[in-house]
Amino acid sequence: MLEYITLPNQVLPPVAPYSHAVRAGDFLFVTGQLAENPETGEVIKGTIEQQTQQVMENLKLVLNHAKTSFNRVVMARIFVTDFRHYEKVNQVYAAYFEVERLPCRTTVGVMGLAGLGDVEIDLIVYCGA
Repeated sequence: MLEYITLPNQVLPPVAPYSHAVRAGDFLFVTGQLAENPETGEVIKGTIEQQTQQVMENLKLVLNHAKTSFNRVVMARIFVTDFRHYEKVNQVYAAYFEVERLPCRTTVGVMGLAGLGDVEIDLIVYCGA
């Protein structure tokens, strides 16, 4: 059974045809989040640390709505427009996880992201017993 999840009250208003997450059996697939203002959907410009923190906070909004947390994440994919930001992104990202519960991860350098953001992260979360 599939459950399509979109945040209520226009929080993180989708800028394209997608759900914030889809639950498929015991797994939750969370759409890549940018450094969007959760009320307006506008991508926030700032330092890479500020953008990464906003991305992680947006992911937390989706996880909380789906009644799960970063402790259940099994895979993360990070997309950055400048690999020179790799260490700074890592520092912010790592702060959201327990050291002994770090998910698998892929990091990819890309030419561009939607909304001209500099970092985007998506997640796969295990929601089983």
